[in-house]
Amino acid sequence: MSADTPRRIVLLRHAKAEWSDSSDHERPLADRGRKDAPVAGRWLAGAGITPDLTLCSTSVRTRETWKLAVHELPQRPKTVYEERIYEASLGELIALLNETSDEVKDLMLVGHNPGVHALADALSGEADGDLLPRMNRSGFPTASVAVLAFNGSWKSVEHGVGRLVAYWTPHE
Repeated sequence: MSADTPRRIVLLRHAKAEWSDSSDHERPLADRGRKDAPVAGRWLAGAGITPDLTLCSTSVRTRETWKLAVHELPQRPKTVYEERIYEASLGELIALLNETSDEVKDLMLVGHNPGVHALADALSGEADGDLLPRMNRSGFPTASVAVLAFNGSWKSVEHGVGRLVAYWTPHE
């Protein structure tokens, strides 16, 4: 693929998690999260989004979210469980995207707020319609999805490089 290849970054925030006495990393999905995650997967499938690669945080809630969502997709992408996503800063998330092979056209990242929302906002140099203000007003709730399109190499991903082309949340 050439450096001007159209690409998509699909950001999925984990579904609603339980508050528990266990460590934050080990928090499982709540009942609502177990209902919302497959709905997010169905939205992705309906939107024609089948990523080539998924990078998923190693936390219990992100792994459970992805496991429930991916069953709704027509094909299962390669999945890498990436511990650097958990508690990652905006800069760390961009650096992770920059490491992606240019063989990957569509990349999904399953992660956490505030990082996922910050990443969607920072990469959105443009947006279709009212998507950007709608996303920012919502605060990127659990099980929400943002889809950004850009042309170029993954090494060129930086602030403002993308166009926010879709934003979905399960409870609008």
